[in-house]
Amino acid sequence: MNELSDLLAPTMAKDHPNLPVVKEEGCYYYGLDGKTYLDFTSGIATANTGHRHPKVVKAIKKAADELMHGPSGVIMYESILKLAKELRTVLPAGLDCFFFANSGTEAIEGAIKLAKHVTRRPYVVSFTGCFHGRSLGALSVTTSKAKYRKYLQPSGLTYQVPYASTEGCPKGMDPGKFAAVKLENDLTSLFKHQVTPEEVACMIVEPVLGEGGYVVPPAAWLKKMREICSKHGILLIFDEVQTGFGRTGEWFAAQTFGVTPDIMAIAKGIASGLPLSATVASKELMKQWPLGSHGTTFGGNPIACSAGLATIEVLKEEKLVENSKAMGAYAREKLLEVKERHSVVGSIRSIGLMIGIEIMDPATGAPDGEGVISILNKCLEKGVLFYLCGNEGEVIRMIPPLTVSQDQINEGIAVLEESIAEYEAERLPGRKLQNV
Repeated sequence: MNELSDLLAPTMAKDHPNLPVVKEEGCYYYGLDGKTYLDFTSGIATANTGHRHPKVVKAIKKAADELMHGPSGVIMYESILKLAKELRTVLPAGLDCFFFANSGTEAIEGAIKLAKHVTRRPYVVSFTGCFHGRSLGALSVTTSKAKYRKYLQPSGLTYQVPYASTEGCPKGMDPGKFAAVKLENDLTSLFKHQVTPEEVACMIVEPVLGEGGYVVPPAAWLKKMREICSKHGILLIFDEVQTGFGRTGEWFAAQTFGVTPDIMAIAKGIASGLPLSATVASKELMKQWPLGSHGTTFGGNPIACSAGLATIEVLKEEKLVENSKAMGAYAREKLLEVKERHSVVGSIRSIGLMIGIEIMDPATGAPDGEGVISILNKCLEKGVLFYLCGNEGEVIRMIPPLTVSQDQINEGIAVLEESIAEYEAERLPGRKLQNV
C-alpha cells in the first residue's frame, strides 16, 4: 500500500498520520497491521453518525439500484427533493432553499457568488484565522495559514479583521461585551479607512474557528456581527461546514449561538462521508440567482442525497445531537482535570464534541506544534487517532463520531493523558513520569 501511495500527489497522501486501514465501523478504524484504532477524528468531523452506519449503508445500496447520477435540473429525482424538505426541519427558520454541490469549498464558492450576485457589491469581509477551503474563491477568504495562499495571489477583493478574542479584557468587564465592542471598533476602522460598507457584499465567518485552532467565540460577538451586517445591508454567511449536523451540541452553530445568518454553507456531516454539500439561503435570495449563474454536474448526486436523508434520520432517531452535547460536556470536564495535572496543556476549547486541546511550552507559553505531533504519534501507537489544528499545529483536535460513548471517551482521554505524560518526561528536564 505504501508503495502505491507514491502514485498520489504528496499534498493529498502525506497528511498525518497516513495510517493504512482496511475497514471502518462505528468509532473504529481497522488497520492493515491488524490493530483496532479508536477514531477521534470522524474523517475530520464528517462521520457524525459513526463509520458505515447500517441505516446509511442500506440507503446507499438501495439508491444505487435505482439511480447513479443526476445531473439535477436535467432530470429530477425524489432523493434530492426529500433531502431539501428534511433539511428545512433542522435548519434555522427562513433558510429554506438549497443549491447542492459536492464539498465544503464548493458550498463556500456558491455562498460568495450568491451574495455578490444579489447585492451587486464587489467586496467580502472575512476574519483572520478562518478556513473556508482551498479553491481560489474560497482561498481569498481563508487565512488560517499563510502557506495555503503562497504563490496563488488570491483575489484582492477581500478584507480581513481579527477573529473574536477576549485577550486584554479589563477586569470586571464581561468578555462577550469586550469582544463585541472590539469587533465594532475593528469594522468601524475598516469602513473608515479601507472600504465603505455600501461596497461590501457579505461577511463570512466560521461561527467556531475550525482548522485555525478550535476557538469558540462569545455569542455576543456573533450577535454584534449580525447587527452590523443588518444595518449596512451586508449579507452574513456562516461557514458551518465543520460545525453542522450536531457537532456543537445543536443541529448547527447558528442555533447554538442564537444567530441566524443570511446564507449558510453546509457539508461534512451531511451525508456520513459521501461527497455532498449545500449553499443554503432563503427562497427570496435564491430567486435572484437565475438559471445559468451557477451550476454543477455532480452536485446533489442521487446516492449522496439518499445517504443524507438516512443521516438526518439516524441523528434524530438515536438522539445523537443530544449525545453530542452530553458527551462533549463530559469530555470537557475530564480534559480540564488533565490540564490541572500537566503543565504543557494550555486552554481547553470546546463546544459539543468539537474539542481542542492546546499544547504549549510551559516556560514561555509559546505554541508547541512539535509536541502535538509527538503526542499524536504516541496516541496512535496506543490505538487512538486524534488530529491537529491551529496556525502552528499546536492544538489537538478531538472530534469523535456523535455516537461515542462515555466508556470510549474515558479510553481515549486516558491514552491522551498517558501520551502527554510521556512527552512531558521527555521534554521537561527532571520531570518524572506520572502514573495516569
